[in-house]
Amino acid sequence: MSTQPNNRSFATYVNGTLKGAGQVMFQGSAWTGLLIIIGIFAGCYLEAPYGEHMPVVAWGALAGLIVSTATGYIFESKTDGDQGLWGFNGILVGCAVFTFLDNTVWSWIAMIIGSALTVVARRGLNNVFAPFKTTSYTFPFILISWLILLSARDMAHLTPAGESIASLPTEITSGNLQYTFTDLVVYWLKGISQVFLVNSWITGIFFIVGLALCSRWAAFWAMLSAAVALFMAIFFGASHPDITEGLYGFSPVLTGIAVGCTFYKPGLKSFFYSLSAVVFTVLVQFGMDILLQPVGLATLTAPFCIATWIFMLPMYKLQESRQKSAH
Repeated sequence: MSTQPNNRSFATYVNGTLKGAGQVMFQGSAWTGLLIIIGIFAGCYLEAPYGEHMPVVAWGALAGLIVSTATGYIFESKTDGDQGLWGFNGILVGCAVFTFLDNTVWSWIAMIIGSALTVVARRGLNNVFAPFKTTSYTFPFILISWLILLSARDMAHLTPAGESIASLPTEITSGNLQYTFTDLVVYWLKGISQVFLVNSWITGIFFIVGLALCSRWAAFWAMLSAAVALFMAIFFGASHPDITEGLYGFSPVLTGIAVGCTFYKPGLKSFFYSLSAVVFTVLVQFGMDILLQPVGLATLTAPFCIATWIFMLPMYKLQESRQKSAH
């Protein structure tokens, strides 16, 4: 437990909480976090006619962010809290729980417990990864969310609402589909919005603007990574519904930002290295979608974690390595 003196104002706590939303995409900026939250709410409410449970995803995200940040401030490092490092897993748990489970009091209890536990999971997993000079990234969110969704199979009060349906893999038949330029732009933006499990191109715009406010390189890598993922999905004939919902873009977006400009300084060598990491993430996404389908679990951001771990472990000296965020 942290023993640091508590001389922080309420504004400091609010600032740290907003940064938690930005830290999902490696941006320690309260303004970026605010735009991300606004984007989540805008996308969820505008998409509500197409999915009645969408608004609760936004409220779950906000609640998960607040719970995990508060838990971190109480039990862990206040400095990490000021940087938003206790909130980014919690906000994702809030998104995931209400994407895949019904809006019930039991789901809210599970989400609150899960969001708080990401603080413990992050501390423990970071200790495990410390000898390898890397961190857990969003794996605490993945682990806690998977456990909640799997537990729901044996709990009558946690009823599925989304896509977490176990089934055997089937052959994909995409056919010769035609995509207009507008279609491609919409699917591309959704690939960015799906970082927070939101299926809205409007949300994608908010995210790009929020990233650009803090780092133009982060915005660049988010846009480029989503475009690469979309191209690969279409080129290889991936599932059409998954393409239209941007489900191949969100993990590559995180990998691109992490390797492209967060942990390596942008440059020619790092550009091609980061691009390779993005391509690899898409391939991991393809494989994990099939691997987890019989279990009925979404991959969440696991492809991002796996790819980033693999590409960060070599610790290549691509010009100048840097640590801008301590996920």
